Amino acid sequence: QVQLVESGGRLVQAGGSLRLSCVASGRTFSSYAMGWFRQAPGKEREFVAAISRRSGRTRYGDFVKGRFTIFRDNVKNTGFLQMSSLKPEDTAVYYCAAKESIGLPSETSYDNWGQGTQVTVSS
Repeated sequence: QVQLVESGGRLVQAGGSLRLSCVASGRTFSSYAMGWFRQAPGKEREFVAAISRRSGRTRYGDFVKGRFTIFRDNVKNTGFLQMSSLKPEDTAVYYCAAKESIGLPSETSYDNWGQGTQVTVSS
């Protein structure tokens, strides 16, 4: 198991940028693929982005459309989600997730989750 703690969420104006961080502890972070998900009030959890354990592969949700970038620093056991051109519809709790995997795991297979960080985008 790996423990995950997200940070960086806050209130931001539409069009602004934000960087979320996810610090991992407990196991070798570089053995885990990492993903970001989000859940808005009244909606189901949605896949945002994923990165393989050594950054060789990434995948994004369809709605991202080049606005977000996922990356990681295995030396610092930290993953990141850089978000730009934020829209009010990006308002949600953002969760970091991890799964021990060589490639990119399926979106439903993540088995380690953080507590989430709130992102609010005002219009």
